Amino acid sequence: MKSSLGKIFLAVFALVCFLTGVTEAADGRAKVKVGIVGESDEEIWAPVVKKLANEGVDVELVNFSDYTLPNAALDAGEIDLNAFQHYNYLNNENKTHGYKLSAIGETYLSAMCVYSKKIKSVKELKKGDKIAIPNDAVNTGRALTVLQGAGVFKLKPVENKLYETTDIESNPLEIEIVPVDAAQVPSVLPDVAAGVINGNYALDFGLSPTKDSIFYDNLNFYKDKGYVNVIAVRTQDIDNALYKKVVKAYQSEDVEKVYKEFFEGSYLPAWK
Repeated sequence: MKSSLGKIFLAVFALVCFLTGVTEAADGRAKVKVGIVGESDEEIWAPVVKKLANEGVDVELVNFSDYTLPNAALDAGEIDLNAFQHYNYLNNENKTHGYKLSAIGETYLSAMCVYSKKIKSVKELKKGDKIAIPNDAVNTGRALTVLQGAGVFKLKPVENKLYETTDIESNPLEIEIVPVDAAQVPSVLPDVAAGVINGNYALDFGLSPTKDSIFYDNLNFYKDKGYVNVIAVRTQDIDNALYKKVVKAYQSEDVEKVYKEFFEGSYLPAWK
């Protein structure tokens, strides 16, 4: 009788843990896998990992080589959360691949700036120069927005869609856009006049947005929060208590301190 009651108790306990997001390993500690992209994010997540470890939660950071991989891994259940993308990218991924992923919390706005090995200002661009930008749809749209803000060319007004190269309306210098993988833009700088680089890839390549860019990103270029980065989960896990605990640990003064001390000008906290 006692054995039966014990089994019933364990079954109920397991169900409660599942429903509340309290997933525990045999040693009683919760385990969470978080997908990131780039070495800089490991630095940002360090205080989160430490804080949660003291609270019985072991966070494993899974570092992917480029942006195309973390959402596929999350959708497949290989990781529990990921933190590398903004709303626009997430929405486009869901639309393109049929993923059912949702934002569970906001992290930062990452500066996307223009860099060059050949010139000191966008005003030095010459007719026919080449500019490298990320080739995925969302970051292409953002890079074009930044270049418009820099006065390189003018884009025609669009509604409810991301900018594409075909939306360039006025290009007096006949600038040639060279689309490459986002992670490769820093590597091709010697071969082009300039490149528009995502914040984390710039940092991984040893570039400082405030010191090395020839044109700095500006919040005023954007109409909404589409480029605010998020922590994403499978939509079915949006109310998972354990994952919300991870978000709370991230949205902290400790993480903001890392932004300020190690990534000057690169990240602005979006949860405040």
